Amino acid sequence: MTTIAIVEDNKQIANTLEEILSSFGDFKVLFVAHNGLELMECLKVSLPQLIIMDIQMPKMNGIESVKYIKEKFPVIKVLMHTVLNNDEAIIESIMLGANGYILKSEKPQKLIEAIKDVIDGGAPITPSIAQKLLKYFNFISTKKQPITNYNLSDRELEILEQISLGLSYKLIADKLFISTKTVGKHIENIYTKLHVNNKVDAVNIYRDLMKK
Repeated sequence: MTTIAIVEDNKQIANTLEEILSSFGDFKVLFVAHNGLELMECLKVSLPQLIIMDIQMPKMNGIESVKYIKEKFPVIKVLMHTVLNNDEAIIESIMLGANGYILKSEKPQKLIEAIKDVIDGGAPITPSIAQKLLKYFNFISTKKQPITNYNLSDRELEILEQISLGLSYKLIADKLFISTKTVGKHIENIYTKLHVNNKVDAVNIYRDLMKK
């Protein structure tokens, strides 16, 4: 059973989310917080496997909350669930370590699928959001220089680029015609060579080196 926390300042939306999740036997809602400060207090009592996170909240917003969670509880997965569709909020939350980004306008079934995807190691993103990320992470250009500092193989570079685009292990595997297990092994090697332990730091190094 997957344990979930809801962080949402709109009580009606929070209640609706709790009802939807509670109707699935695979999910258990541990608590509902209405801002980041409440979340911090709740995390002192119990740690969920996944947090469904709003962005626009009083006292401590979703962006600040993601940063706190990933610093203090990196094993907790975070799925952004918001009406915000602007580039700045998207990029910042992803760069801080959010595991997925889905708009509140999506149907409940899409949310359920996104939660399962995150738990399975994926990075679900609403299609319109994915387009923004693809545009932002457009490293495929004549200006791009190879990464030589870390002795990454061509395949590792290829996979690192796909990670920077927000693709899940499964999508990377399908695109490169390899297994998800192989993707995972390559990513472990990438982290080792870059001396990092998460995709945010790996992508940040990739971005910096691609600018050179």
